[in-house]
Amino acid sequence: MKKNAKIENKNIIKDLTPRQIVEELNRYIVGQNDAKKAVAIALRNRYRRKLVESPLREEIMPKNILMIGPTGVGKTEVARRLAKLANAPFLKVEATKFTEVGYVGRDVDSIVRDLLDIAIKNNKNEMKKTVYVKAEKHAKKKILKILVGETALEETREKFSKMLDNGEMNDKEIELEIIDNSNNAMNSFDIPGGQVGMINISEMIGKAIGSEKTKKARMTVEDALKTLIDEESNKMIDEDKIIKNSLKAVENDGIVFIDEIDKICAKGNLKGGDVSREGVQRDLLPIVEGTTISTKYGIVKTDHILFIASGAFHVAKPSDLLPELQGRFPIRVQLKSLSEDDLLKILTEPEASLIKQYTALLAVENIELTFSEDGIKEMAKIAFKVNGEIENIGARRLHTMIEKILEEVSFEASELNAGTKIDIDSAYVNKHLGDLLSNKNDLMKFVL
Repeated sequence: MKKNAKIENKNIIKDLTPRQIVEELNRYIVGQNDAKKAVAIALRNRYRRKLVESPLREEIMPKNILMIGPTGVGKTEVARRLAKLANAPFLKVEATKFTEVGYVGRDVDSIVRDLLDIAIKNNKNEMKKTVYVKAEKHAKKKILKILVGETALEETREKFSKMLDNGEMNDKEIELEIIDNSNNAMNSFDIPGGQVGMINISEMIGKAIGSEKTKKARMTVEDALKTLIDEESNKMIDEDKIIKNSLKAVENDGIVFIDEIDKICAKGNLKGGDVSREGVQRDLLPIVEGTTISTKYGIVKTDHILFIASGAFHVAKPSDLLPELQGRFPIRVQLKSLSEDDLLKILTEPEASLIKQYTALLAVENIELTFSEDGIKEMAKIAFKVNGEIENIGARRLHTMIEKILEEVSFEASELNAGTKIDIDSAYVNKHLGDLLSNKNDLMKFVL
């Protein structure tokens, strides 16, 4: 495989070595090779486990990872890109959003339910693609019936069918009957401390009487086609198969990224508002180690879900976590603070770098934005200096800075002449930022 070859085939992960997984992650993330290696090995081990004969296969557990490093260095991005690469169900949660059982708030079991919902949605979208052509054919037949009626001549039908295919009828308004989903959100509720997640009253009643509520709606042919294709696709796909595949995907391929785990460490003997922090850790223990969670779709075993936890650990230390929880994250990865050279690379190297994003945004207004080499170096230099002197927020500092530098251009772009060229060099960068560096108090303007 070529070093920077784009990966299109979703099943190609089985052909990727850990080195190739790292190379793929390098397309989006600068540095942090230790973290990339750790997640690449974890991903490859999943493929290896599937090839091991049972019953030994069931005994091989994933080695969960704890990422330690300051904010803005790429912890979340590593996990997110890995999940995308593996086409695995992925969920990012903040540890601070959960409470100990018995307190008001979300309990940790909802992590697994949310992960299953994501897997079902992904599976449904994949299945819809396989029946799209057939669903589109059925949808067009329905729209044609509304446009010309049932008694129209074959010649008229063909004429309108051709116009429909060519998009000539897109803006025409029609009235049609569609399935009414408007009350689903209102009729859903969560049972506090319950084990079944969301219960949908409309869904239960609809299934009981064997019919779905419909409503009349007026919309353009283009919107009607999208709505009907979606409805027809839902009729053609096998819901039971989707649920079965999703349960299997979550249990064997699910990845959960738990951010800000350092914030649930009890600092010293502090009591009061921190009373449930240790409780959240205790509730996480069985899920991370392996337990069964009841959901409205069935039982989910968490034994083989990969958990990646992360935290800055500025105040607390990894050793402040409960010993049992520490043991469930055997792989520790220390992420480094970003150097000036790293910040320079972040601005230019990733496939969706900030410079490419802003150049594309202003190209929409026919403004040609170019960043000179000395301008980019100056941005990296200032970002590194500000991170060192005030608060180290990593690559997020670049977002703040580049927005400040281009504030004037972004505001006036719509009124400038088409084809206007703007060069962002070191002089331009210093003109917009240099005066702020003369006074340390003014640097506070950069703190997000």
